[in-house]
Amino acid sequence: MKTIGIVACSVEGASLCYRTIALEGARLMGTHDHPPVCLHNHSLAESMKYVDADDWDGVGELMLSSARALERAGADFLICPDNTIHRAMPYVRPRSSVPWLHIAEVVAGEAKRRGFKKVGITGTKYLVESDVYPEKLAECGIDYVRPAADEREEINRIIFEELVNGVFTPEAVSYFHRVMRRLKSEGCDAVVLGCTEIPLIMNDGNSPLPTLDSTRLLARAAVGRAVD
Repeated sequence: MKTIGIVACSVEGASLCYRTIALEGARLMGTHDHPPVCLHNHSLAESMKYVDADDWDGVGELMLSSARALERAGADFLICPDNTIHRAMPYVRPRSSVPWLHIAEVVAGEAKRRGFKKVGITGTKYLVESDVYPEKLAECGIDYVRPAADEREEINRIIFEELVNGVFTPEAVSYFHRVMRRLKSEGCDAVVLGCTEIPLIMNDGNSPLPTLDSTRLLARAAVGRAVD
């Protein structure tokens, strides 16, 4: 049994990931059972200093600091339930002595497994405007659509002003629904919930497109690796 190390960023996203690990563990292993888990968390404010400055090496140093702490705690491999700071992963992976599961690789693999051909990407503006998902989707032969510039700004506002603070409103759900409906009109056959807090308000039950829940997919992949 391997120990999962969680490199956390926002509390809400990390909490959902941790909870999913426990639930998936119980499903596979028996009531109340799950693999060992350790977590390290610099504050979101600390990460945002570097994100806002477009300093992804600085973000990477924070992630490596967490990685070293988790290695000392006994983690066998690491996950990060935050899509945005995966922009720093090209800096992080070569410098880490502990292996990582990459959230976009997990999601792109699931999209390929389910036969999706063209997916919409939702998340913070920092994530959506990056190559984190386009690169991994392209490796799986999957096309993508980004939300329009004004949609990215409003989604970004909802994430940072509401979701990371545990605020969930019907208005936010309605806005995501409109964006996803437009992505569907552009030929998307699924949508990536590419911010670890979006699954707190959007799911297959209220989305006009099938959802690829990055948080839960990453957590389930981590459990699978831990018990393999």
